[in-house]
Amino acid sequence: MFGRPGGVRPAPLTPARAVRARIATALAVSVVLVLTAASPAFADRKPVTAKFPPGFLWGVSTSGFQSEGSFPDSNWTRYAERGAYGVEHPYGDSVDFRNRYPGDLRLAKGLGVNVFRTSIEWARVEPRRGQRDPEALAYYDDLIRQIKANGMRPMLTLDHWVYPGWVADQGAWDNPQTQKDWLRNAEFIVNRYKGQGVLWITFNEASAYIYKELTTRPMNLGQMLKMRDALIKTHRAAYDMIHRIDTGAMVSSNVAYGSVINGIFDAALFNDVTDKLDFIGIDYYYGANLENLTAVHALTGEFWKIDPEPEGLYYVLKNYQRRLPHLPVYIVEHGMPTDDGKPRPDGYTRSDHLRDHIYWIQRAMAEGVKMMGYNYWSLTDNYEWGSYRARFGLYTVDVRTDPSLKRRPTDAVPTYRSIISNRGVPSGYVPVRRPGWCSIEDPIATCFGTTPTPPAEYAVPR
Repeated sequence: MFGRPGGVRPAPLTPARAVRARIATALAVSVVLVLTAASPAFADRKPVTAKFPPGFLWGVSTSGFQSEGSFPDSNWTRYAERGAYGVEHPYGDSVDFRNRYPGDLRLAKGLGVNVFRTSIEWARVEPRRGQRDPEALAYYDDLIRQIKANGMRPMLTLDHWVYPGWVADQGAWDNPQTQKDWLRNAEFIVNRYKGQGVLWITFNEASAYIYKELTTRPMNLGQMLKMRDALIKTHRAAYDMIHRIDTGAMVSSNVAYGSVINGIFDAALFNDVTDKLDFIGIDYYYGANLENLTAVHALTGEFWKIDPEPEGLYYVLKNYQRRLPHLPVYIVEHGMPTDDGKPRPDGYTRSDHLRDHIYWIQRAMAEGVKMMGYNYWSLTDNYEWGSYRARFGLYTVDVRTDPSLKRRPTDAVPTYRSIISNRGVPSGYVPVRRPGWCSIEDPIATCFGTTPTPPAEYAVPR
């Protein structure tokens, strides 16, 4: 997810201030980019007419670094150790997925999902140049074996913002050698796990990857542009390599949706690789409209303060489908953070959030969006890039105060299980949160069209 930095520091570094300034100056340009992709129809509440088809891919998402613990030298272990910008808590052992994955996979199986997404961490596989760790490979071999034994398909991310310490020492993406080293490692991983029905993700959220390196490493503008070009070239090469080795596999790079600045997000990688994608991978966490501008809290990392905009997902899905009508759409990440596990002050629950968004996905499907899959972020709480405060898990884990790291189910566990078994929300479902007026996701339809009066059946308009 874009900028899930987790903590808020009172005295940001100069590079971060520069980033915010650049973002602010780009807002007007981004609004124009959004306007050019507007949808022709305003979406008010209507009965759901599309059920998810049999064989639809229901999943949960996580990442290696964020959940595994016992992590070797890497750019992110270094950022955490030196208290880089946005780092509020030490990494520790996170939720110890590295040692508890058999139990966590059973929890995922109990939801009824058929996809489990994680990352194969380069820093763990190759902690020193040219020296692969046999224990790490045994761990990943067994992890993938157990994912499949539990009736799930692996979705494997090759780069979820983390690279080995020795890559950092050679200049990271500043150095063209990193592209060669990355592809060498990726080819090794693809050869090892080919023929197992893997859904491959090259780079997780390229825009957020660049942003986090820009503010946390940090980088200057020239380094940022060099990294962008390197990711584009590397994805394109990786796409061809994966298709050569793992015949028939599907490959993508999930894009972070970023509301008013989404034009900038897509420019990080997506716009230059649309011919090298087998499905559109979208991560959606928040939107904005003129009645709800709380997305501004994303700039400070206080994501739990954002009021969700479920109907925004409907517009986002239609937008991307219109741009690439020949490709199916997969929501690779979607979820809601709470503040250290506490209930939201407005009473909006994780179950409300999940049902409301599923409703709008079904609405988009009924209007022609070719949905392929949906992953919830995440199975458990984990290390949110500097902090354990933002809690996204279906199962909550109190890393800082519970040495047992017990997985405790949230209200959304039975809700997700029911949605999967019933192939969506009931046909008469009424979203808890009413649509807002003048959505950034589709300004022409929602600002200038005729906005119907919200029906009386809406629950409390939170």
